[in-house]
Amino acid sequence: MFLHLGGDVVIPIGDIVSIIDISTALKSKDSKEFFKNVEAEGFVHRISEEEPKTCVITEKREKKGKKPSKKTQMIIYYSPISSVTLQKRANFIDTLHL
Repeated sequence: MFLHLGGDVVIPIGDIVSIIDISTALKSKDSKEFFKNVEAEGFVHRISEEEPKTCVITEKREKKGKKPSKKTQMIIYYSPISSVTLQKRANFIDTLHL
């Protein structure tokens, strides 16, 4: 399944490592330092010009030809959608009765 993060960004749910409320995370000195570093390293993808509400940390396996390798790539999305809404969207599939 996929999760719509806002704008035109949709990611596989299996790639998600964490969904974090930014206002809560930025209360910690260590978290502020983490976000500063990953932004400087180029791992951050801003979805819109709006103030981000949520940070979605993803890890994607890189592919070598047709086979996935053991190497992974981290991408952090800053989403204008609240963490509660994204969490509800991600768990939507669990509520389906197939």
